[in-house]
Amino acid sequence: MAGFRVATNIGALNAYNALSKINSQTQKAQLRLATQKRINSVADDTSGFTVGKALEAKVALMQSAQKNVGSAKDMLSTAESQLISIRDMITQIKGKIADAGNSAADLNSLQLDIKAIADEIGNGISNTKFNDTVLLGTTAATGFTFQTGAATTDTLAIDYADNVASNYNTSEAEINALTSSAARANFTGLETNLNAFETTVKDSLGKIGNYIQRLDAKDDFLTAAIANSQSSVSRIFDADMALEQLNATKSSLGSQAATAMLAQMNFAPQQVLQLFG
Repeated sequence: MAGFRVATNIGALNAYNALSKINSQTQKAQLRLATQKRINSVADDTSGFTVGKALEAKVALMQSAQKNVGSAKDMLSTAESQLISIRDMITQIKGKIADAGNSAADLNSLQLDIKAIADEIGNGISNTKFNDTVLLGTTAATGFTFQTGAATTDTLAIDYADNVASNYNTSEAEINALTSSAARANFTGLETNLNAFETTVKDSLGKIGNYIQRLDAKDDFLTAAIANSQSSVSRIFDADMALEQLNATKSSLGSQAATAMLAQMNFAPQQVLQLFG
């Protein structure tokens, strides 16, 4: 019988193995409580670790994309503010042109006023920038591209200022013509070109509004997608603290019992010595 073996204490070995297993379970539960993570190594849950890390990477990409969306909206808002200001200045010039219809008007003074306003419009077109990027000048005609999703192919091409600079240049030529001759006919010609320029500005503002609406929708989607993905990552990686505390307590009690049983099992072979009395 196994109980009468002295050279190899099978019972004690089994108790030791049980104690070792319980101690391992205790350490795992305590580690999860310490780190608040269910998965602390790939071996804890290989498939869960792989899925969770993929989700974490996607969350990081979506967060970067959301920053891009915010930058795009800030850029468009900057251009919008300047275009609104330009439209107001166009209205001022039109008022000066209307004043030129008065036969008693000082056309030279009106010409100087118009030139000053037009110079400010030109300055705004040339120098309106976002992070050193020209927003209304000739280089803006090529448009801008922003990555607005996790994939590099998920982009939004933004083009709102393709004719702003060129149409202003046409109006500027008419304004310069007033310098050489402040005749009423030149004021009339300026108004025709100014109307075309104003239409371009209005069209650009409309495009900006549409792009901002699209970016708002993308921002809302990314916010929801990031929250849902983070929730999934949490379910995979985060420890159930109440459950792990229960497991740690259970394993600790089991360890105490296994230690006591190992001591008894280790002492059992000495009973055989009674047979040699």
